[in-house]
Parts: sequence; structure tokens; C-alpha cells
Amino acid sequence: MNVISLEQWRTLVGVVDAGTYAQAADVLGKSQSSVSYAVKQIEERTGVDLFRTVGRKAVLTAEGKALYMRAKYLLAEAERIEKAATEMAAGHEAELRLAADIMFPPAVLLDSIKHFAAERPTTRLEVYETVVAGSMEMLVDGQVDLAIAPEVPSGFLGEPIMRVQFLPVAAPSHPLHRLERVTLNDLRDHHHLIIRDSGERRVDHGAWQVSQNRIIFSQTATSIDAARRGLGFGWYAETLIEADLKASTLKELPIAERARRSAELFLVYRDAVGASPGVRRLAELLRYMVGGPDRRGASSTSPPPTPSTPD
Repeated sequence: MNVISLEQWRTLVGVVDAGTYAQAADVLGKSQSSVSYAVKQIEERTGVDLFRTVGRKAVLTAEGKALYMRAKYLLAEAERIEKAATEMAAGHEAELRLAADIMFPPAVLLDSIKHFAAERPTTRLEVYETVVAGSMEMLVDGQVDLAIAPEVPSGFLGEPIMRVQFLPVAAPSHPLHRLERVTLNDLRDHHHLIIRDSGERRVDHGAWQVSQNRIIFSQTATSIDAARRGLGFGWYAETLIEADLKASTLKELPIAERARRSAELFLVYRDAVGASPGVRRLAELLRYMVGGPDRRGASSTSPPPTPSTPD
């Protein structure tokens, strides 16, 4: 079978959308004879009758309709390929990979991604949600271009992006809330809910583990739900449990010692010097969105500033 060109498929779609050969010719800027010839070529090369005559009007056959729908998809895909190639030539990468520690506020992460996707719709963004050493390992192993990590691995360049505060909480019905003041010894009698380090070379954060009675989860949401159900207590990033605190499904424990804790998060490049325009833009968006409504004087969904230098 001879190959049918995109231009011929475009002509068929033009005829169907316009309604007549004459109107399609005007829209496509072609002669009516060339439009008719293109459709005839498709019929001859496929062996399919695209139109049938009903009265004085030509209408699509069932086979013609199927080919028309596929032709529209083919043309749309061709446009997407051309757009992607144009953006790649302008420095827009085909793919970016980001590792984000679960301590980073999900709303800030998603707002940043939303604006990045709007600016660079053809760039595929792969996001890895990590715990403790996970993001650092992915940087060291070259699996991501950018990471939000609790530490900057040796040999990498990073900058502080935000400090996260952790609160010790449990369900209001938990026995610990019956105490006027909770001590570390009191905690040791109950289950400590912990989220598993996602790195293979796990970091031992013993200072955060105050009880040998531990229930360890791999997902933050599951761990928080366990706390809501009264299975134990845990330290969670305040940004992750704001709704629970307001709804009183979780309540801060009145701990006398080492109560609230905090951790710094860093924005770390896999290659700070040779970072691509897309990586730099994503980092800029993350920094901007971390500022929050108070610092920006606008809602978290307001458009961020355009890059100061062209990509």
C-alpha cells in the first residue's frame, strides 16, 4: 500500500469539518480539484469508500467515519511532536526528575508542579516522594535532576528552602491525653508510629525513636491515619496535619521534654553548574511557592514571576 501523506489526511479532515469540497478548499487555501483528488487518492490507496451519496449530499460511510477520527488523532499527534521538537530546540527538556521528601508541604509541591506544567506542557515530570535518605540516595545515584532533601550529600551544592516543624500528636482518645504532663518515660509505654526511610542505605535517626514499641509504615498517610485511630503517637510535620488539628482528630501531646522538633530542608541540584533551564525554572518555582501567601502578598495559586533570564 502506498503511503498516505499527512497533507492528504489533513484534506480529508478539512472536507468533513467544512461540510463540502468547495468550503474545504477555501479553508485549506487549495483548489477544489486538488481537494477532490486528495480524497480520491486516500480511497484508492486504502480500498475504502469514504463517502456515500444520500440524496444530493455526500455523507461519511462507517469506515470513512472511523478513518476520519483516526486521521484527526494522527494530525493532533503530529502537532504535539512538532511542538515538542520546537520546545526541545529552545531548551525545554523532554523529561525532568524530582525527588521530594515527604516533609515538604504537598500543597506547595503541587502548586509548583501546576505552574511548571502550564509553562512546559511537553516536558514529562517524574516525581519521587521520599523519606529521610531516599532523596539523597537518588541524587548520589544520578536518578534525579533536583531534590528536596533533609541533608546535602557530600559533593553536592544545595540551599536551605524551608524549615519544617514537627508536633508530637495522638488521637484525643489516646491514653496519653489523660495525663496532665507527658514525659519520655510515659511515651515508652505506648506505640511510636514511625515512617520507614525510603533509602536503601538507611540513616539511623535514633533521637526520633523514643519507644521500642514501634509500628513502622512506608506511607505517611497510613501512619497519620493510624494515629487518628488511636494506634499510637508520632511526630508529624505540622503542614501535613493542619486539618487534623483543626478538626480535633489529632491533638498535640503535652510533653514536658523535647516536645516540638524541627528539620531543615534543602533544595539540591544533581549538577548545580550545568543545570538545564527546566531544572532551574522548577527550582525557582519551588522557592517562590514556599514563600506562601504572606510573603508573596497573593494566593498560593497566583502566577509566579516569569524567569529573569530567557531559557
